[in-house]
Amino acid sequence: MTAHSSPSTDSSPKVVSAKFLYPFILVTSLFALWGFANDITNPLVRAFKEIFLISNAQSSLVQWAFYGGYATMAIPAALVIRKLSFKSGIIIGLTLYAIGALLTIPAASMMSFNIFLVGFYVLTFGLAFLETSANPYILSMGSPETATRRLNLAQAFNPIGSLTGMAVASFFILPSLQVAEFRQAQWDAHPEYSDMMPSQVDGLITTALETFKATQQEEHLAMVAHDLDVVKIPYVVIALIVIGVLALFAVSRMPDTGHEEEKIKLGSLIRHLFGSFHYVGGVVAQAFYVGAQIMCWTFIIHYGMTLIGLSAAQAQNYNILAMGIFLSSRFICTFFLKYINPGLLLGILAIAGCGLTLGAIFIQGMAGLYCLIGVSACMSLMFPTIYGIALHGLTPNDAKLGSAGLIFAIVGGAFMPRMQGAMIDGDGMTLFGQTLESVRISFFLPAACFVVVAIYGFLSNTIDRKERTSQG
Repeated sequence: MTAHSSPSTDSSPKVVSAKFLYPFILVTSLFALWGFANDITNPLVRAFKEIFLISNAQSSLVQWAFYGGYATMAIPAALVIRKLSFKSGIIIGLTLYAIGALLTIPAASMMSFNIFLVGFYVLTFGLAFLETSANPYILSMGSPETATRRLNLAQAFNPIGSLTGMAVASFFILPSLQVAEFRQAQWDAHPEYSDMMPSQVDGLITTALETFKATQQEEHLAMVAHDLDVVKIPYVVIALIVIGVLALFAVSRMPDTGHEEEKIKLGSLIRHLFGSFHYVGGVVAQAFYVGAQIMCWTFIIHYGMTLIGLSAAQAQNYNILAMGIFLSSRFICTFFLKYINPGLLLGILAIAGCGLTLGAIFIQGMAGLYCLIGVSACMSLMFPTIYGIALHGLTPNDAKLGSAGLIFAIVGGAFMPRMQGAMIDGDGMTLFGQTLESVRISFFLPAACFVVVAIYGFLSNTIDRKERTSQG
């Protein structure tokens, strides 16, 4: 079926034909690579807050730099790929990925938060090239009728990389930080903390850490140096892996499925894209979806530590659970796409995601945390399905430029976590007779994002149904 056709039980082209199997597997490996980078970085927002003793808004600059790199490079990457090839774009992307990851070495040596930010910024230059290349490349590897299903299948391997990144953060980075040991020592030294609200305890421990920095500067600097060395190690390792994948692409023959001799007609392409609700709405929906995803996965650690009283590593373990659900749901939803219009399923899942986010806001204790975890099941389908709907009907060559807008939309992951971090730094409020901490209030932002995604999904489905009726 096409991305917008009605479900059919008739025989249809294979999702991946034999002649594209090897390049499909090779390109699909990239989805795991950028998933790793995304989700090993998310926990650093909280870690850097404590290592450098900065505010939530300042520490969220990690996401500002990380996802800002996508916005900066998305359109230049598309123009380069259009001029060259998908394979060239992938090689450039892997090179920038490795350079950005290796910048953590001087960042840790100089104990500089700003150099870490530069490294993440450059790294995501590479990811912009990879995503701008890989997504439309996968779409082009076979029949347009199976394009959305093929992209969902490839994107299903993205959470494998994400899970690996989360696991490295949970089992290596966060437990190895001396600042985490300092927090635990404060808990052990103050048994009265067990009778206080977790949010109050979190503030007291932060104050103790600030006092430690002011009164024992050498010891604090040694702790910072140790913790930043812990942070850099996984980035150096992934840089070496990326270099290996780069070498594999360099020696592999890849199909030039997106090549066209026709010169770019930028004016007509822009008019075509911006005259399409599916495309313009898709760019907007993608920005809000990515913002919601990054907020839910970044600040689940703040939610667990501030509202439940978990350690950073314990809270990150729940993020791993959320990613496991995300991965399972991606495969399940890819199956359902065979029978349900993508826009309709997108809208239903977005409404469910909004409902669960509201549950995380208003439901106390572990039940609220489980609601936040459950949001991941609803998000699993969203990125590739919005992508497929938005690019439906474009030639592979035009999709290279059209995909740039959708990759640019990842900038939602830069702006919205910054806004949520500022909300967390603010005060709580009373709503409907219930006192809500600032962390809870901040999750109204991703809830609103899911409403935007739902509107896009349902409107896309309505337009598709009308087009089928008029053709039928």
